[in-house]
Amino acid sequence: MKYKYTSSQAAKVLRGLNQKRTDLLALEAKSSRFVAALEEDMESIRPPYDFAAVQAEIGALEKKIRALKHAISVFNLTTEVPGTGMTIDEVLVYLPQLAQRCEKLRGMQACLPKERSDASSYNQSNFIEYKIANYDIDAARAAYAAASNELSRVQLALDKANMTNTFEVELED
Repeated sequence: MKYKYTSSQAAKVLRGLNQKRTDLLALEAKSSRFVAALEEDMESIRPPYDFAAVQAEIGALEKKIRALKHAISVFNLTTEVPGTGMTIDEVLVYLPQLAQRCEKLRGMQACLPKERSDASSYNQSNFIEYKIANYDIDAARAAYAAASNELSRVQLALDKANMTNTFEVELED
């Protein structure tokens, strides 16, 4: 059966399928083997377990997971995030790069032009040492603001693309 999803919807369905698979594997681990004493009636304590049925159910879930992951991958490779000139998969690489840049620039823009070094981190001497910014701190502030704004803009554009664009995927019931 064909289903139409947004990327956000597909991610939720995928989480659900993965959780069903995890639960089924846990149940299988508990019920596929059991411990009994020789004196016990094994049939009365045997947990219900149908090997063929469980394997078929696991296989069906894994097939759905593969189909859905593939559809999401194709969607990410072919869907452009408006206003970025990049596809979703490129944006998913770009966002961590931007976040790292913001983190670095946040530290740089918070520096003083000249500040006394922490004497405890150096060997004891009679010299007073200073850390001196070797860049324009105002330029770092401007770069931080620009990178932070770009990060927000791209995140919002990605969210919109993931919640509005749809794709179809064939999932057997």
